[in-house]
Amino acid sequence: MTIKTFGPVDERSLKQLERCMEAGDAEFGVLCADHHPGYSQPIGGAVAYEGYVSPSGVGFDVGCGNKAVRTDLTHDDLAALGGVEPIMREITRRISFGIGVPAQERTDHPVLEKIRDAEFEPQRKLAGLAESQLGTVGSGNHYVNLMEDEQGLVWVGVHFGSRGFGHKTASGFLALAQGLPFDGRAVEGEMDSPPVLLEIGTELGEAYISAMELAGEYAYAGRDVVVAKVLEILGADAVHEVHNHHNFAWREEHLGRTYWVIRKGCTPARPGQEGFVGGSMGDDSVILEGVESTEAEESLFSTVHGAGRVMSRTQAAGKVRRRKRWACSHRDCDRVFELDGISSHAGAPKRGVCPEHPDSRLRKVWIEEQLKPGKVDWPAVQARLREQGIVLVGGGADEAPEVYKRLPDVLGAHARSIRIKHTLRPLGVAMAGRDVHDPYKD
Repeated sequence: MTIKTFGPVDERSLKQLERCMEAGDAEFGVLCADHHPGYSQPIGGAVAYEGYVSPSGVGFDVGCGNKAVRTDLTHDDLAALGGVEPIMREITRRISFGIGVPAQERTDHPVLEKIRDAEFEPQRKLAGLAESQLGTVGSGNHYVNLMEDEQGLVWVGVHFGSRGFGHKTASGFLALAQGLPFDGRAVEGEMDSPPVLLEIGTELGEAYISAMELAGEYAYAGRDVVVAKVLEILGADAVHEVHNHHNFAWREEHLGRTYWVIRKGCTPARPGQEGFVGGSMGDDSVILEGVESTEAEESLFSTVHGAGRVMSRTQAAGKVRRRKRWACSHRDCDRVFELDGISSHAGAPKRGVCPEHPDSRLRKVWIEEQLKPGKVDWPAVQARLREQGIVLVGGGADEAPEVYKRLPDVLGAHARSIRIKHTLRPLGVAMAGRDVHDPYKD
C-alpha cells in the first residue's frame, strides 16, 4: 500500500484514506495538500481500486467541479456596465443560490432528455427535480466569481455540482448497498465509517457507474448554463474555457494497469491538462496545468481543488438553531412572531396580522438563534473585503478566508507536479447567504 502525500498531513484524514484502501485492497492512494476529513474518504484524497467503485468516496455532490472562462472584457470595461456591484446584484437576481427554490430562468438542455430516458431507470423519476434546479448554484463553498488576470482581462469562475439530482442519486445507491430500495433511507455511518464499495462487473456496480456519469454530465451542464448567463449579463464572449471536476470515479491507466480512481475533492491534472482552482472569497484563484514529473505520476496525476478547510463551519460561525417564525411583510417592519400566531406574549399577532400593520400579510421565514458564538468576526471580514475592493453578495462566517488554508501554500506543496498559468484576483463574489439551508453542499 503506497500513499503519496503533499504538505502537512492530517492524521485523521490519513487514517480515513488507509481504511478506504484496506477495504478495497487498493495499492495506491493520494492526499493532496488541501486535504481534510470527509465522510469515509477524506476530501482532497484519491484511491485507485482495481475492482471497485465507491459511492461514499465520490460523495453526495457527484461531479462537483469548477469552470472558468476568460472573457473579451477588461476590468476597465466593467465601468461602462456600472461597475462590479450592480453586475453582482444582477447575477444573484437571475441565478438562484441555495435549496428549495427553482431556477429563476428555466433552461432546456439535452441532458434533461437523457435523464428522462436514463439507463438506470430510478433516475428517470428525478427528471422534474433536475429540470427545476438546472443552473442553480447551491450554497456552502459554491460560488460565482468575477476575477481579473495579470493583464486586466475579466474571468468568470463558478464552483458547484449536481445539486439535488446528484445527491439523490448518491443517496439511492447507498440505500441499495444496504439492501433497501433506491428511494429508501440508508443508515448513515459516522464520519470515519468504512467505505461503501460496489464491485465492478456486478449489476449494482455497473448501474452506479452509469448513474454517476449521468449526474456528472448534469453537473457540467449546470455550470455551462450559469457561465452562459453571466456572459449574457456582461455582454461578453468567452475567449478561453477551463472546465473540470473533482468528485468522481475515473477509469484510468497507471503504471501499466487499469484502475478506477476515486477522487473526492481533488482534481485530475495530467501533463498539459488545465484546471481552475479557487481560493477563499478574499484570495486569488489560479489557472494551472499538470506537468510531467515523478511526483505527478505518484499522485495519480491529481492536484488540489481548492485551499482546504482548517476550521469547521460550526467553529467558524458558532452554533445556531434555525426556527420558522411569522414575519410582517411591511417594508418598514422587522417584527417576527411565533408560528402558531396565538402566543400569549405581548405583541403577538391576532388572526394572522401584525398589530402595527394590519393591512400587511404575514409570511413564514427562517430565524437563526445564536446558541454559541463562533471564532470568525463576520462584520470585520465584510469590512476587510470592502477595503480590498471585493464586492461580496451573500456568504457567511463559515466561508470566511480564515477558515481556509492559503492557496499559495497548498499549491507550493504541489510545485513539482503543476505549473501556474494565470493568477486571478477577485473582483466580485456571489454566494448563498448564511440563512440559506442546503443539504447538497459538499
